[in-house]
Amino acid sequence: MKVKTPIPREKGFDKTLSLIKEGFHFIPRRREKLGSDIFETRLIGQKTVCMAGEEAARVFYDNDKFKRKGALPKPLKKSLLGEGGVHEQDGEAHKHRKRMFLAMMTPERLEDMKRIAVEELDNKAIEWGKKDEVVLLNEIQEVFAVAGMRWAGLPLKEEEIKERTQELVDMVDFGGSGVGSSAASFKKGVSARDSHEKWLQGIIKKVRAGKLEVHPNTALYIVAHHTEQNGKKLDLKAASVDLNNSYRPLIAAAYYIAFGVLALHENPEVTDKLKADKDNYSQMFAQEVRRYYPFAPAMAAKVKKNFEWHGYKFKKDMLVVLDLFGTNRHPDLWENADEFWPERFKDWKESPFAFIPQGGGDHHAGHRCAGEWMTVMVMRSCFKYLTENITYKVPEQDLEYDMTRIPTFPKSGLIISNVKRTTASPVDLMLHEQSQTVVKS
Repeated sequence: MKVKTPIPREKGFDKTLSLIKEGFHFIPRRREKLGSDIFETRLIGQKTVCMAGEEAARVFYDNDKFKRKGALPKPLKKSLLGEGGVHEQDGEAHKHRKRMFLAMMTPERLEDMKRIAVEELDNKAIEWGKKDEVVLLNEIQEVFAVAGMRWAGLPLKEEEIKERTQELVDMVDFGGSGVGSSAASFKKGVSARDSHEKWLQGIIKKVRAGKLEVHPNTALYIVAHHTEQNGKKLDLKAASVDLNNSYRPLIAAAYYIAFGVLALHENPEVTDKLKADKDNYSQMFAQEVRRYYPFAPAMAAKVKKNFEWHGYKFKKDMLVVLDLFGTNRHPDLWENADEFWPERFKDWKESPFAFIPQGGGDHHAGHRCAGEWMTVMVMRSCFKYLTENITYKVPEQDLEYDMTRIPTFPKSGLIISNVKRTTASPVDLMLHEQSQTVVKS
């Protein structure tokens, strides 16, 4: 980690507009220009420290030094994450709420999610075979939306699928490219969240009133009956936010699937490795997609109490921004960091602070996403399905992606054509394997 002392300060006035215009490049460019992985600037009208790297992430995710309450930008709270949910909690309140999420992520429930996602993907593949071409990102967004809501135990009606999927997509697509489009995306995201939360609140009311029976291991049941430290159930607003938080992150994984297919297209030799899956290659591939391709550029927190680090005095309530994308591409942490190379994860000495596509630190007590295991499992299964169970072509299209857009994706949405299923349903094969295991035992 390169740190200049005293910590350099960026000259000029507030840089919020520059952040919007530069997107993922904002912090890395200044780190390079100033020759330091820590620097000071001004964002949204206040002094801000930006930093990157494993050491910086370790400090940033120290719950004794930083808090999340009051740090998240308005668009993130109003659209992507919701207000009053687990992301805004600190201390014991956060740990207590986090345990609720971890109760949903048992090995059995993760396997359920994988099975449901592959089932929905296989249903889509049947439809794709009847079309000349499809926009993969849009299709996978619906696959994951339906799979996530089914997994959560929500009573989703067929006629609601398009509406509920679009709400989830609009919440996640909070960025856009440029000030005008960002504002429009923000308004659309807020409207989508309000509509989705209203729907969830009606369902939670029915569960609490005993008018809707759901399985006790589902996210719907767990959130509806969760009690806070004061012994009271979550208020409806917070309950709807955190129920949404249990499955909405899967929509983010849809962007990774599109990028993964782009990686397969640009690195065709990888396809056979995925099929063979030697040494859990699908795991390495999924992790490299999450490391290499951009989704979230940074995360914000506020200083909880005064402390000094690298000679810099961090003062209470100061805004600090951690460069997620830059840390995942940091040359001190990753050999040939700007190359796509899944094998780098073969003997990787796992660090919760060097690899932070969904936050860093501990899953149980920290602010690392509790659904990260689910994301990786579903990604692995989908990549294996796309290489083993169908064939397709990638026609000429614009595969560039705009690094000023958040979240970004191939401009075409990744179009595939001539889709053909090549094997029996993988879900049927899973069930067959399970039945054979039962017979043998």
